[in-house]
Amino acid sequence: MAAEPAATARDDGERAADLLVIFGITGDLARKMTFRALYRLERSRLLHCPIIGIAGDDWTVDHLVEHAHSAVAEGGEDIDEGVFRRLAGRLSYLNGDVGDAGLYERLAEAVGHDRRPLFYLEMPPALFAPIVEHLAAVDLLRNARVAVEKPFGHDLASARELNGRLRAVLDEDQILRVDHFLGKEPVIELEYLRFANLAMAELWDRKSVSAIHITMAESFGVEDRGAFYDAVGALRDVVQNHLLQVLALVAMEPPAGAGADDLRDKKAELFRAVAPVDPRQYVRGQYGGYLDVPGVAEDSTTETFAALRLRIDNWRWDGVPVFLRAGKAMPETVTEVRLVLRRTPGLAFLAAPPQVAANQIVLRIDKEPGLRLQLSGHGDRGAWRAVHLDTTFAADLGRPQEPYERLLHAAIAGDHQLFAREDGIEETWRIVQPLLELPPPVRVYERGTWGPDEARSLVGGHLSWQEPWMPRGG
Repeated sequence: MAAEPAATARDDGERAADLLVIFGITGDLARKMTFRALYRLERSRLLHCPIIGIAGDDWTVDHLVEHAHSAVAEGGEDIDEGVFRRLAGRLSYLNGDVGDAGLYERLAEAVGHDRRPLFYLEMPPALFAPIVEHLAAVDLLRNARVAVEKPFGHDLASARELNGRLRAVLDEDQILRVDHFLGKEPVIELEYLRFANLAMAELWDRKSVSAIHITMAESFGVEDRGAFYDAVGALRDVVQNHLLQVLALVAMEPPAGAGADDLRDKKAELFRAVAPVDPRQYVRGQYGGYLDVPGVAEDSTTETFAALRLRIDNWRWDGVPVFLRAGKAMPETVTEVRLVLRRTPGLAFLAAPPQVAANQIVLRIDKEPGLRLQLSGHGDRGAWRAVHLDTTFAADLGRPQEPYERLLHAAIAGDHQLFAREDGIEETWRIVQPLLELPPPVRVYERGTWGPDEARSLVGGHLSWQEPWMPRGG
């Protein structure tokens, strides 16, 4: 199983950032995630650098500190005031328009010389390249790293354009592409479950697996994010990034070494083996009432549900279909990976029916991460019954770092293991590009259901979509 969470970032003192600069520090991501992550790192004594916050709001440092305190408390932390004072002592603030060259001159003066800064861009993607180009103009990128939040483009062409502009002023190893799913403990755990356990490794191929299902369901709708979501949709929001990144860890070959590029090489190799998705193997849905959400166009055809079937053209997975589905306004909030194993032969000594239910391996990513092995047993009345061998990671491995806590620590430490690479990003856009160019009609589904009926046809000839494994009492 995975190493102690605090050790997941390989902290090399010569590579570690000695300054953190957060663009957009007064924004929603910082309020919901970043301040809490910084506080938890401070509490664990894993934070060792000053922090400069940058935003357009005309705030004082004291205002920023008060905002940070509220954000940490709202995040559910029981605040140790001594720990928070240490964090507050690291904070400073620059107010300015990120399109104004004068802001970067003031920033260069504040940063000074001989620093190894980490610039974290918690900004709209359209601003990534302009901000980086401004940083280059005042010579702040020489020893720097830059972290950018997904989405990385909105299709293959825009992803290539963004990568081109970033790479014009940065080397690839200076860029950290943040997908918070890659910081989740069970996603990281996939490598260890697969390759450190012979019982799993020997089952993990086309000889044993008949299908792979990956589900990301949310019981809530778009709510107050209508204007943002209507321009994005489920495919761009979570399938092209989160679910395909999870698939890479499910299906890749074992890395040859422990380095970040050893892992990312294998992920890129897997992506290259995935055929572009046929639009005929894609179902789009929109929950009833979506058109009434503020910010959503009255005639919107944006999907809030996406289900698709894809194939992996390599030796390990040839002939094993992969089914992905993601949606809002579903019955539950849960993310899981499910491997359906092939059925046993119908031997005469087995009681009727001659074939028992297929075994399944289920990795629950959210909520309450855990692993289930579904077997079959013979009940006392002569009927086959499911036998579930379940474990939860928190019970067996301890409480992990939270995704942004882990990712911030890794970014500061200079560990690229948990970040996406340029070639992998472009490959994932290549996989879904046909669905963006020729999207099928959107189908309406009722809130609280598992999407439109048409999604069931995708799995024809294979085990149907399964009710997700929910936490006890969930």
